[in-house]
Amino acid sequence: METINELFIELSHFLWGWPMIVLLLGTHIFLTFRLRIPQRKLITGIRLSVKKDPGANGDISQFGALATALAATIGTGNIVGVATAVALGGPGAVLWCWLTGVFGMATKYAEGLLAVKYRVKGKDGRWYGGPMYALEHGLGVKWLAVLFAVFTVLASFGIGCTVQANSIALLANETFGIETWLVGLAVSLLAGGVILGGVKIIARVCTLFVPFMALFYVIGCVVILIFNAPFVVPALNLIVDSAFNPDAAGGGFVGGSVMMAARYGIARGLFSNESGMGSAPIVAAAAQTRNPVRQALVSSTGTFWDTVVICALTGVVLVSSIIAYPDISYADGAALTKVAFSKIPYVGAPLLTFGILTFAFSTILGWSYYGESAVNYLKERNSNRFYRILYIVALYLGSIVSLDTIWHVADCMNALMTIPNLISLLLLSGVIARETNAYLWAGRLDEDMKE
Repeated sequence: METINELFIELSHFLWGWPMIVLLLGTHIFLTFRLRIPQRKLITGIRLSVKKDPGANGDISQFGALATALAATIGTGNIVGVATAVALGGPGAVLWCWLTGVFGMATKYAEGLLAVKYRVKGKDGRWYGGPMYALEHGLGVKWLAVLFAVFTVLASFGIGCTVQANSIALLANETFGIETWLVGLAVSLLAGGVILGGVKIIARVCTLFVPFMALFYVIGCVVILIFNAPFVVPALNLIVDSAFNPDAAGGGFVGGSVMMAARYGIARGLFSNESGMGSAPIVAAAAQTRNPVRQALVSSTGTFWDTVVICALTGVVLVSSIIAYPDISYADGAALTKVAFSKIPYVGAPLLTFGILTFAFSTILGWSYYGESAVNYLKERNSNRFYRILYIVALYLGSIVSLDTIWHVADCMNALMTIPNLISLLLLSGVIARETNAYLWAGRLDEDMKE
């Protein structure tokens, strides 16, 4: 097992190295300008996300699709991942993470557009879409679509299931002294009750749960920043200065160069918002929407909320806390998060516990739908219920066993999902640009599209 673990560690480092970072960020920037900066329509996307398209095809509302995607996207990476970036890349990593989110909105927009344009109605009457359908019907390369679906199923059991259940169990055991097997049983029962209901129940729960979860965390971060008020402006100055000046952070931070700040900030931003990974468009395809461009705008707001808002807030909280309490040790990302938040009286430690528990649980719900949709693509009918049951069993097992190797396998599967998805985005960028020009920039968002 040790040899296997080392193998996947090396493979993960290779797959998520500079070539992948350059490819992802390059795609974000390319699509931003190819599509004439769709980020300008952020307010329109937010407005559309809370509206309904009466009579439009789809299984769930546009807000339900967005909430389910956010459930899967907003995870422990928004807390621990940002801390890891600060610990390894210095405070400048926060700015690079934020910029990645800004550019990543264009990629999330493109994914949502393709998901609706190439979606199909299954034999069960539900709508299915995502990169596998874009690869098959848009590019005609089914073998690559099959590979994407396989990687998605494997990733769902890793980053979406066992890893999240393990995080919840360990935190509950450490904080409240609850046995991990009891936590695993509770998580399996709670998640199972939602997952067995299918996409409509998942979306309904996420619609209620995700806004509350995110709003509570954002308010908690704002309260912490009020406690740290004298250090917020210095923290913002330090974040900006150290993103471009390696000496600005001083000797206290581990990150020693602009390249280190950029590398870890971009990597954490990319991994956090999943723009380009191909996961979120799977649920975007189920949205009741009048045309692909409308849902594309709604999808793009997911990256805004996840990275531009939540990750940025977490980063400012961490850096301001480090300035306020110079005794904080930030050599390890996970420890940095715990120490920084615990320094804030009354709200710090409870907020961290709440954030990790709820973010991890929401990820479990969102990724269950991703995996199920991929299974349905590979083998229609009679396989969804089996997948759901297997997913619930994996939740319990993930709570009680060590997952060192699973973490690295999950990282590899996420990277392997990303490659075919980026191929579809880049090769179909002409289609995306035509749809965008015809509807978004021609002022025809409210028109129906006959596919």
